[in-house]
Amino acid sequence: MDSLLLKNVLFEGRETNILSEEGHFKCLDVADGATASTEMDCDGLAIVPALYNAHTHAAMSLVRGYADDMPLQEWLTEHIWPFESNLTREDIRRGSELALKEMKGTGSVMFNDMYFEIEQTIAEVEKSGMRALIGITVMDNHSLSQTRQKQQFIREWKDPTGGRIKLAIAPHAIYTVSAERLRRCTEFARENDMKIHIHLAETKKEVQDCLAEHGMTPVRYLDSLGVLGPDVIAAHCVHVEKEEWDILARRGVTAVNCPCSNMKLGSGRFPYEDAISSGVRIALGTDSSSSNNNLDLREEMKFAALLAKVNGDPTLLPAKEVMKWAGADSASALGVDGGEIAEGKVADCILLDLGNIKMTPCHNLESNWVYAADSSCIKAVICNGKII
Repeated sequence: MDSLLLKNVLFEGRETNILSEEGHFKCLDVADGATASTEMDCDGLAIVPALYNAHTHAAMSLVRGYADDMPLQEWLTEHIWPFESNLTREDIRRGSELALKEMKGTGSVMFNDMYFEIEQTIAEVEKSGMRALIGITVMDNHSLSQTRQKQQFIREWKDPTGGRIKLAIAPHAIYTVSAERLRRCTEFARENDMKIHIHLAETKKEVQDCLAEHGMTPVRYLDSLGVLGPDVIAAHCVHVEKEEWDILARRGVTAVNCPCSNMKLGSGRFPYEDAISSGVRIALGTDSSSSNNNLDLREEMKFAALLAKVNGDPTLLPAKEVMKWAGADSASALGVDGGEIAEGKVADCILLDLGNIKMTPCHNLESNWVYAADSSCIKAVICNGKII
């Protein structure tokens, strides 16, 4: 039986021994003298929940710094999409490899991806020890034969990792996917018990174009098509009205805040006040390295918490709550019972070096992790009960 014993690790203010078996936390207070197939002396280390990146495009690590400081539509249509049209399968594999190394090194154990040539990313996830929700991207410029190939792939696919990888349907956005195709995506996803991953209300232009074409905002448009539901992971949600947050909450949608990308592309500030008061589940994502320009979700926690406070309420989104966005809430949205150090939960966690200068002094562990730390504070990352 695979087991991991973390000895003398700081948890909830005291040192304890934590045991995981078969990828789940078994006991959070094991007696001295217990053994496991893998043991780690954690003296001077603290345990915190692992991070789950709820929205990214992993292979776009290859486009890091390629086209910066311009509006989203110009950035996409004149630079990013032309660059991507020349990428080979091997390019996408290497881009995914880079992304996974960066995410592991900064504390993420899982990511929600939307890209192409997904077999290449799946192969890298299998080797990495990470988890992933791999989105099968759908756009109107994909041919009928491409669509049929994707459907066949889904029906025949078997997870090579025995549970770490799942597939999702990922219609790119309302401006790249027609109403009829959005309906078909939704129907197919629900027939096959799959998540739906989509960009939503990211820019003012998206909202204005949707109003001009459909006479309603993006949230109301997707709701009218029957797309919105508890299986939907909606990235960005920057330009969402107060009443629309109630719609998203009522439908059980997960909204993914990507603060760094939203700032860099000038998309706007996530409406924290309305989103939080609606009770909608909120997750955290980095977006891609081309618009962030890194995949460090811990950094994203800090920016999210600071942006929440910038309008004058310093009590909004405290460190412990934003850790929940990046941990338990993101994990739940991606279909994983994790993001918490608790018996029965999946054994995903981060070990922090309390001797690191950025963790000293440690009046409050959560505060240090969100506001002061960086990846140099990470001693180890554990996924599914294995040190990765």
